[in-house]
Amino acid sequence: MNHTAPLAGPSTRGRWTALNIALMVIGFAVFWPLGLAMLAWIIWGDEITAKADDVKSHFRAFSERTQEWRGAGGFRSATGNAAFDEYRTQELRRLEEERRKLEAMRAEFESFLAELRRVKDQEEFDNFMREFRNGTDREDATSA
Repeated sequence: MNHTAPLAGPSTRGRWTALNIALMVIGFAVFWPLGLAMLAWIIWGDEITAKADDVKSHFRAFSERTQEWRGAGGFRSATGNAAFDEYRTQELRRLEEERRKLEAMRAEFESFLAELRRVKDQEEFDNFMREFRNGTDREDATSA
């Protein structure tokens, strides 16, 4: 009966190669988080890979489930009622048109405000120039 159990499994033992150890040492010498990352990869590499694959499969399953609910124009009806689906499609088009109108109105209002600012700035500039010229004319008259 053999009572000696390996300290690490065969996949982990296989990661302790001369190249991996050298990369770990170089990583610690260059930038310690690199060495720490290499050490973590040597110790837990299989678990990290398995966890990454698990996350990818969960994301893929979630993506497939959401694709079932999405149609070309948005979410499909869960009822399958053609009249309701048609009504919903018409309402969504109406709402989209309303959104476009509001966006156009917003753009017009922004251009109106920009024009107001420009006119106000022009008036302030004209007032400044008038005062500046009046001040310069007075200085010329007093110095002459």
